[in-house]
Amino acid sequence: QVRLEESGGGLVQAGGSLRLSCAPSEPRFSTYAMAWFRQAPGKEREFVAAITWRNGVKTYADSVKGRFTISRDGPSSTLFLQMNSLEFEDTAVYYCAATGWSASGYQLSAGTSYGYWGQGTLVTVSS
Repeated sequence: QVRLEESGGGLVQAGGSLRLSCAPSEPRFSTYAMAWFRQAPGKEREFVAAITWRNGVKTYADSVKGRFTISRDGPSSTLFLQMNSLEFEDTAVYYCAATGWSASGYQLSAGTSYGYWGQGTLVTVSS
């Protein structure tokens, strides 16, 4: 079973930046798309951003458009999330997720589309 491992979380002041990374335990892991989700204290998990692996099509939640950028590095199968202009409301545990290879047509903003999940990395934004 492939594992996903996130890194890069931490404490940052409002207006600051962080970059999250997610790497699979198998570098040649094949996936149709990868995404970031987050869960704030007392709230349900929500979609942040997704990217299709082959052609790099990106999708963002409205709350992060213009501030966050999702990207991937093909050779290392690493996923990134560059987070700028962070706000207190961005405080959450951020999870990396990946679909299987045959996931074309899946709704990429839905957590049920993803079969692989990381353990999460905590991002805390101080106001």
